[in-house]
Amino acid sequence: MGKTIMLAGHAKLPQGMAAKSVFETLTITAEIDRKYGVIVQASCTLATSHAQAFIGELLKGYSLLDGIDPILDAIREAYQGKAKQALVAAAKDLYGQFLLYRDKEGVHGRQN
Repeated sequence: MGKTIMLAGHAKLPQGMAAKSVFETLTITAEIDRKYGVIVQASCTLATSHAQAFIGELLKGYSLLDGIDPILDAIREAYQGKAKQALVAAAKDLYGQFLLYRDKEGVHGRQN
């Protein structure tokens, strides 16, 4: 068994987004350390590689064992584009997937 897992969170994109012409939904994928819940690497389906890299760097290093609020605060503060709410929703969905994994695998966090 590897030391990391890959999870994805999805959300609908708002009308008028460049990425909407390619994707109906925004997806955040994250490689997560199994033991500590830390996001090792992340990506998303925003339209530009610059925005994708920005979100990847923004999410890197957060532990999902600390809950979703620090990640949501970081997104709300740093990302000022039209997809902000979709990013927040996709991050919440990603966190929900992590909770399902954690419950299934018996991983214990610092916070429920």
